Amino acid sequence: MKSVTNRGWLFVLPSALILSLVGLVPLVTVINYSFFEIFILDQRFWVGTEWYAEIITSGRFWSSFGRSLLFSALVLCIQIPLGIAIALCIPKRQLWVGFALAGVALPLLVPWNMIPALWLSLMNPDSGIIGGLLASAGWTGGWKTSAVQTWIVLLAMDTWHWTSLVILLCYSALTTIPPAYYQAAAIDGAGPWQIFRHIQLPALTHVLLMAVLLRFMDSFMIYAEAFPINAGGPDGATTFLAVDLGEDIKAFNYGPSAARSVIYFLIVVLVAWTFTKAQTRLDRDAKEVAS
Repeated sequence: MKSVTNRGWLFVLPSALILSLVGLVPLVTVINYSFFEIFILDQRFWVGTEWYAEIITSGRFWSSFGRSLLFSALVLCIQIPLGIAIALCIPKRQLWVGFALAGVALPLLVPWNMIPALWLSLMNPDSGIIGGLLASAGWTGGWKTSAVQTWIVLLAMDTWHWTSLVILLCYSALTTIPPAYYQAAAIDGAGPWQIFRHIQLPALTHVLLMAVLLRFMDSFMIYAEAFPINAGGPDGATTFLAVDLGEDIKAFNYGPSAARSVIYFLIVVLVAWTFTKAQTRLDRDAKEVAS
């Protein structure tokens, strides 16, 4: 009988120490700051849960929360189906598939701080490609004064940047389907929808959960790409949760910004926990079916 040891933890220990330094220590510091009124870091006054109560009871918080949820929902409704569709169109065994995947992944290589500048230049009606095309179709170019048009620009920018991630995840899952499944489907006379429903979609289930989680977490806390586009405007129409947090940080409101950070962190953790439970349930159901 083989003996069970815990020596494997010795290999994990260095990573755990690094993670505690770069993640746990800052988190504890932020939680500590959220209970104080801080004028400077050396002058702190205990206020308890005052900042949390003020944020939770404010209409601005719930408005920003609703806009963030709506933005994430629209992102998922656009990027997940689009990513699946493009992944299905990429041939599985062709010489040029590597070039296709490299081309698809190009937007992911663009630095995050360059994306809003790139899109602002593209949307310029005088010098931008997209702006010039829209101007020739009669577009006035005043999209920054329209909430709907600003949202469209943000969604288009985020879709251009992050749909590649969904495509790569879906394509990697599709390549794991044995060719025998497609051969059996052809013999049975299954159509494209039946093949997708009964063969391809089950293979995509796990990666889609991962893609939805990653895209939700990133889009829900969007700031670096959204704020330079229209600074939360027009009239606060694109003031998301992260934009409010960024404004508090810029104003050196340490206590309120720390409390906001903790609240947002708890929201993201709750969503991640929900997806983890869903993943566990899917794995359990798959084992039951297999047995």
